[in-house]
This record gives sequence, C-alpha cells and structure tokens, in this order.
Amino acid sequence: MRAAILQATTGIDPEANAAALAAAVVDAAAGGADMLFTPEMSGLIDRDRKRASASITVEAEDATLAAVRNAAAKVGIWVQLGSLALAGRADGRFVNRGFVIDGSGEIRARYDKIHLFDVDLSSGERWRESDAYAPGDRAVAVETPWGRLGLSICYDLRFPDLYRALSDAGATILSVPAAFTVPTGAAHWHVLLRARAIEAGAFVIAAAQSGRHEDGRETFGHSLAIDPWGDVLLDMGTSASLGFLDLDSARLTEVRERVPAIAHRRPIGPVEVAA
Repeated sequence: MRAAILQATTGIDPEANAAALAAAVVDAAAGGADMLFTPEMSGLIDRDRKRASASITVEAEDATLAAVRNAAAKVGIWVQLGSLALAGRADGRFVNRGFVIDGSGEIRARYDKIHLFDVDLSSGERWRESDAYAPGDRAVAVETPWGRLGLSICYDLRFPDLYRALSDAGATILSVPAAFTVPTGAAHWHVLLRARAIEAGAFVIAAAQSGRHEDGRETFGHSLAIDPWGDVLLDMGTSASLGFLDLDSARLTEVRERVPAIAHRRPIGPVEVAA
C-alpha cells in the first residue's frame, strides 16, 4: 500500500478548505497513492463557536465531504478523511466524525470521536469539548484492499483499550488524525503513537494539523507513520505538505511472528485489591 499523508493548517473558510482537500486528493493520486489520510477537523478549524456554527451543517449537506468524495471518484483513490464537524443531533451538539471513502467516492465507514477533552487547569484555563460535541459510542474498523483499518481521532490516542479492541477485531492499520496542541504534542505525541503501534502490532498513520491557524490556535504537526515494531517511517515536521510512504505487509507478518503478543492476550477480570 502506498499512502499519502496530508499535513494541513486548516482555516476558518470551509470553501477554501474544501478546495485544498480536493486538490490534495488529486495530488495524492498523481504521486501514486492508494489512500490519502487527512487530519482531524479537515473542513474547519475555528474556536469562535458562534462563527463556526454558521458553517457547520448536516452530513448530507456538507460541501467539504462532497468535494472529497467527488475528487476521490475522479482519480480513483481511497481517502481517510480524518474528521469533520457535523450537525444534526437533537440536543444541538455537533459530532466530530471521520470517514473512509473508497475509489468510487462511496462512504465505506463513519466514526464519531469517542473520547472528548474536558479539563479545568490550575492556571484558570478551561476546555470543554463536550459543551459543543457529543461523543461517539462505538469503535469502528473497515475492510480495505490493503487490510482492515481501525479508526480513531486525536484524544482517543490516550486510551489504549480502544486500540486493543480494534486490533482484536483484526485491524492491521490504525488511523489517528489529530490537531494536537504544541505543549501536549511535544511531550506525548511520538511516544503515544509508537506505543499504540507496538501494542497493536499494527501500522499507525497519524495525519496532523500544524502551525498557526487563522483562529489563533497553534498545532503541533509532526504527522507520523509508524510500523508495527515502533519504528518511525515518516515524520513530516511542522510544514503544511503532502508526504508519501509505502507500507509492506511482510513487515507486519514479521513483527507479529517475532512478538506474538496479540495471540497471547487474555481477558482480564475484576482487579483483586489486597488489604
């Protein structure tokens, strides 16, 4: 499998973002890619929720999704569209939804981000992702011509049980599109992604947002591809760009034979707490 990874600095204009994504699909195909991976919130990054709400619509009317599906069908490659903010819930909250789109432009899978980042810091800084977004309630993997692909988004990375479930379900490639902040990215991004690859005995592809965005936030970048041994195959640094790499299924077989940890997994019951 030849993969393309888009590292982006997504802005506040959905129309411009959609055009950039469609162009990336065409460029990925021109580079020989079988599948393009894009970051979390590929259609819009805007922390001004009032302004952003005016641009967020239901899936069937989302122009970014339509543009990517059309581009994928035109050039005949698959796309793991990292995620889009979408409306349509009865409670008024949005969902952070990723998609897998095949080479005919059809949607093969949808995944709503399960883990949401809510925190109150001693500095007074407060993040409440759940104020605007509703969590997903199921893990999702999808068959592709190159193996079973397990889906996740950004903060999910910190919850290894999700990746155990995906690898137990047969996933050999894990997608982790993200928009990590600079401090948390510098501290944890590489080590967590390498750990997930090693634990799951799987390839990990993490397309990331990078740089200073129009809404003022700054993201860490360093889109990564990691093999099942934990070796970094590609690190895209901090520039917005399109990267390419080849995934060799023989490497997956080699690592899983060398360390057959998945075959050795056992169910864990209640924890006995000794007095």
